Amino acid sequence: MFEYKIDEEVSLALPRPKLDATPLFALIDDSRAQIAQWLPWVEKLKSIADEETFLMKMMARFGTGSSLNAVIRFKGQAAGMISFNKFHAMDQSTDIGYWLGNQFVGNGIMHRAVAGMCDLGFTDYHVHKIIIEAAVDNRRSNQVAEKAGFTCDGSVRANMLLADGYHDGNIWTMLADEWQNKQ
Repeated sequence: MFEYKIDEEVSLALPRPKLDATPLFALIDDSRAQIAQWLPWVEKLKSIADEETFLMKMMARFGTGSSLNAVIRFKGQAAGMISFNKFHAMDQSTDIGYWLGNQFVGNGIMHRAVAGMCDLGFTDYHVHKIIIEAAVDNRRSNQVAEKAGFTCDGSVRANMLLADGYHDGNIWTMLADEWQNKQ
């Protein structure tokens, strides 16, 4: 397994579609009601086979250098996923997406995973800016961005279409020099 260790409890690993599909699907299925509110793709994910197909597609995108998806591991167990959804060449930025299974919420995992992705983004991928977009009313996601040291640049009206309609979105950013100054 190719793994990036963040601390003694949290690491990020490249997905292994055949091995990781079952535990990740179980986490999604168990957390479906909570995460589907913020992540429209959850409703389309109906089976372990769907998750395996998704992971294979993400590994293909990793192979072309267009994104990076990682399994968040907590004490050796799959706990969720985090990703650089797309690299934007024009402004040398990337955006982070993430989700965590319900049973792992409240352990400070996600802000550590975000910090790990920042380290990878600024050190290995040499991006200038990392962006997190969170629905204004998604309290947990906004707390993750804030705790990870991101700056809220503002809100955009009707920025994201979710299951129950359009939501305003907060735009959180971290710049490379800000990250370096935190280290």
